[in-house]
Amino acid sequence: MANAVKQWARRLKGLLYAVYYAYKDPRTPRSAKIVAACVLGYAFSPLDLIPDPIPVLGLLDDLILLPLGIALVIRLIPADVWRDAQRMAESSLHEGIKPSRVAAAIIIGIWIVFVLIVAFAGYRLLRH
Repeated sequence: MANAVKQWARRLKGLLYAVYYAYKDPRTPRSAKIVAACVLGYAFSPLDLIPDPIPVLGLLDDLILLPLGIALVIRLIPADVWRDAQRMAESSLHEGIKPSRVAAAIIIGIWIVFVLIVAFAGYRLLRH
């Protein structure tokens, strides 16, 4: 069982790398880039919709949302772009992708805006 989980995690990592390379490819349509950015942001964000410590539910969002998002990206991009992205991902699995500070700042900014919106909405609800 542990070996199957490791294989699944490695495959998911490879798919995320391929999504990253498809995102960077100029042949990728804008709609696919938007979905890819959301998938990558969610995958690499330290915050989840459902926190991981919540039994079962915390891991289900990663087990369901990420594969669904990846499948959507694959459907939105041309087949040749996906093949090229997969080839580049294969070679990158050994080297790794350098983290982007700009991407990290954008993801953190999105979460800050989200938290502020929720806090403001909560404040307005409690005030009335």
